Order: sequence, then C-alpha cells, then structure tokens
Amino acid sequence: MQLLSEQEIERRKDREELMSLGVNPYPAEAFPINVTAEDIHRNYENRKNDYKGISIAGRLMSRRIMGSASFAEIQDSTGRLQIYVRRDDICPEDDKTLYNSVFKKLLGIGDFIGVKGYIFTTQTGEISLHVTELKVLSKAVKPLPVVKRDEEGNVFDGFTDPELRYRQRYVDLTVNPEVKQTFFTRSKIISTMRRYFDDHNWLEVETPILQAVHGGAAARPFETHHNTLDMPLFLRIANELYLKRLIVGGFDGVYEFGKMFRNEGMDRTHNPEFTSMEIYVAYKDYIWMMEMVEDLLEQVTLAIHEDTKVKVGENEIDFAGPYRRLTMYDSIKEYAGIDVSKMDEAELRQVCKDMGIETDETMGKGKLIDEIFGEKVEANLIQPTYITDYPIEMTPLAKKHRTEEGLVERFELFVNGKEIANAYTELNDPIDQRERFEDQLKLAARGDDEAMAMDEDFLRALEYGMPPTSGLGIGIDRLTMLMTNKTTIQEVLFFPQMRPEKKQVEMTEEEKMVFELVVKSNPAELLVIKDQAGLSNKKWDVAIKGLTKKGALKVSKEGETLMVSVVE
Repeated sequence: MQLLSEQEIERRKDREELMSLGVNPYPAEAFPINVTAEDIHRNYENRKNDYKGISIAGRLMSRRIMGSASFAEIQDSTGRLQIYVRRDDICPEDDKTLYNSVFKKLLGIGDFIGVKGYIFTTQTGEISLHVTELKVLSKAVKPLPVVKRDEEGNVFDGFTDPELRYRQRYVDLTVNPEVKQTFFTRSKIISTMRRYFDDHNWLEVETPILQAVHGGAAARPFETHHNTLDMPLFLRIANELYLKRLIVGGFDGVYEFGKMFRNEGMDRTHNPEFTSMEIYVAYKDYIWMMEMVEDLLEQVTLAIHEDTKVKVGENEIDFAGPYRRLTMYDSIKEYAGIDVSKMDEAELRQVCKDMGIETDETMGKGKLIDEIFGEKVEANLIQPTYITDYPIEMTPLAKKHRTEEGLVERFELFVNGKEIANAYTELNDPIDQRERFEDQLKLAARGDDEAMAMDEDFLRALEYGMPPTSGLGIGIDRLTMLMTNKTTIQEVLFFPQMRPEKKQVEMTEEEKMVFELVVKSNPAELLVIKDQAGLSNKKWDVAIKGLTKKGALKVSKEGETLMVSVVE
C-alpha cells in the first residue's frame, strides 16, 4: 500500500480535475521547440528581432499570481526563463478556464508546460517571455523539494542530503541544476580522449562484458549463469585480454571505453561498476606510454579548464609533463624508510605486523608489498607521479624488466594520492605467460579470491604471436573527480550503487489495533501501548512509524517501556 502525503493526494486530485476539464495532462503529440533559455539570455540583447516567434518548454519552477496576470519561471535543460502570463492573451475567447482554473489552480511547481510568445524586457530589466499560448505537457504528482535562493542566487535550505541526492538523481538534477556541469565535464573528458586516439588512427572497439574466464586484473568478479549454455559467466573485471587478442589479429592500436565490474568494497573512490578506458598500441613500450599519457592528460586539462593546472581541494595539480618517475621500491624507501627489495614473504609479513597493517595467509609477496605501498606511500603522491618497475609477483601480465631481475615494466600514475592510470610493456611470451598464470592458480589455492584464472584461449592467441605492445588503463571516474574537484566517486556517477531503500510495511491486524487504541484515547492521556498490545520492539516501530511521520504521535521512553501521547 502506497502511503501518500497530503500534497501527493492533492496533486492526484488536480490531475483528475484537469482530465475532467478536457485537458490531457500527458498529451502524446510533440511540442515544437525553437530556442533554449540559455540562448535567449545570451543573445537577446544583440538580436532582439530574432526572438518574436518563440516556442519553449520546461518545468514550472516558481509562480507569482497577480489576478489576471502572473509571472512564473520555467526551467529547461539549459537554465531558467521568466515568463509573463496574461489571462486574456492565452484565453482570447470568453472561456477563461485555461488561466483561471488550469494555470492558477491545477498546475504546480514541477509540472511541464510548453509556451509560445515573444521576448521582452521588464521594467526591472528582466528578460522575459510574454506568453501567447500555453499547453500542459506533463503533470507531476509528487512535489519537488523546495530549494530557496536569495537575490544573488545563493542557495539555502537546499536539497543537499547525499543519500537522497544520489538515490534520486532525477530530483537532484532538477533542483540543483549546477550538478549537470559535472556530467558535461565528464562527457567532454571522454570526447577529448576519443578525439586524441582517433587522430592517431587507433580503432575504437567493443569487447565482451560477459566472459567465460575473468581476467586482466586481480579482482573478485560478479558471477552469473547462462541458462541455454548451462555455464557460469562473469561480468568482466577488465577488457585487457580481449583487446590484446585484437593486437594479435593485426590491429596496430585499439581502445575501448567501457564498464568494468568488481565484487569488492565500496567507499569514496570505489563503486562496484566503474568506467575504464583501455588502449593497446603495437610496437611500443611503457616508456613511450608515459610520454603519451602526459600529452593526453595535458590535452584533456586544456579542453576542460583552458589551463594545465587544476584546483583539487587545497592542492593545485599541474598536468603539464614531464611527471616525476619513482620506482616502487624507491618510493617505499623514501616514504616508509625501509628497503623491501630483498625481503622474502616472511620478512614482508613481519614488516606489515610492525606497521600495524592487517594481513592474512592468502597474501603473497606482491600483495604484502602493495599493502605497504598503499599504507605509507600513496597519500604522499599529490602531483602527477609515475610509480614504476613493480615486483613480478604483483603483475602477471607485464613483461619482465629489461635490466632489473625480479621486476616488470609497469607504471601506475598517481595524482592527489590516488591511482588513475595503470600501464605495462605487455607480456607477449606465451611460455612465460603460462607460468605466471600457474603462479596465480597457486595463490587461488591458498584462498586468494582475487587471483587471476587460467585463460587457455588467450594463451593460444599469444602462441600465434603478438608484436611488442604497450597497454594502458585510465579510470574515467577518478579522472573526472580530479577535473571537477569532487571528493567522492558518487558525485561523478549519475546513478551510483546504493543500499536497497527501506520499504514501507503494510500494517498487520495487530498493528492496526494499536492505532485504534491511540486514535480513540484521550489526547492528553499517556498510553502504555506496548504492554497492552504485547508487541515486540520491531513491530512497535512499524506500528508507530506512519503516525509519527505525520506528527500525530509523540513518543518517549520510560525505562524499557515506550510511552506514546497523541498530539492534537
């Protein structure tokens, strides 16, 4: 049973009244639009003759009813526009229902209307639309939150609760239209990167999201089942192995923007599904890739900010290259004061214990080193910094270092204390790759649920021969956070993953009896309802929830007994 507020009930009545008047609150036909609010505000003063036959639509966001004429504001996708509605203009005949009943009484804040007319400037200098035609386009039966603004446009008493904003993004975008700018920026980041890659003749491709073998990263996958094939499938944790198959197939460069899925924790920088860009270019190595990333991110920053410097919190980040380069071992030595390069697993485990870093028996050398790095180094890497030359145990898909035993040719780019890019000189030796996968299977046998699986088809592709290749992955969500100065990943995702909403529970007969006791009681008398009804705390909470929200009950506690008074 849906519990409706008083406003929701009234709006449903208004909907019915509109229909009884012959006004369809949800018409099917298209409404012609030839201008936006932004265009009017930007160009009207210089091109007044172009704004006589205006047709525009949007949400009704405010109204000032003044008898036979009224001012209101509508909001389209680009901004707000004041409109002037005069009764005799929209109702030139004897029937004034459209103004007197529909506009003044049955329309409300949040309803969509279409209006036609001409632009003029009021005596106070406000650019406005003088309405000659008005049409109802969609009736909202749930009221928008009221967001108050002062004369300078500053918001107070706004729709700011993060839980509600992320869960009801459609409301957030409506009453906090400035939020849209974050997503315009996100789109521009992607389009700028795509243009850069296309200009280099690298091909945009699509690879499977449902995969028989999860691979390309160390992460826990989401698992599902295909009924027709009667086999398990995994949502991809990375698209790396499929993109490298295409390099085997003869493409010199391929890239993909796509969703990845990892069944792991959630926090300010992690969401179970996230957007990644991965690119693979033949005949290149990780040193070339560092230079390409510097050029790419400089171009992105200039496109967004017209400068290479970006304000992120209290820091000013400069994306102009070259970036600092620091090996994994040297970074730990610099920021943690220890040399882990020659340590075995037991010694690394003891270091973690001494530092208060939690470990478990499933962790091998690579994960232990990664834990030390994450605890002692990451937060110090504010300006763009390449951490290079990782231990071989940490990176099963990267080529062995050309000069340093036990290392691989890999870098991660850290900015403002977070990793935003990961790249390798790709491993193209099929025998070495098989041995690395076998090492991963040993970790899985120890209980490491993030260890990579053996991918026989990928190994077969390598056996046909893959040219020297460099690959890169960039986290689009984190890059957007940097470019928009946001501190949580939820701010740059339209619909971040949320816990299920708590649904309203319909009352049982036992609970209805409690309400009856309360309603029939003397308003001044305190009732020990819990004892009289024999309800558990959980059922009691459900029973009183509805009335307390409406302000009908006042609840207090005396010892272990809940006391309820009825408010007149």
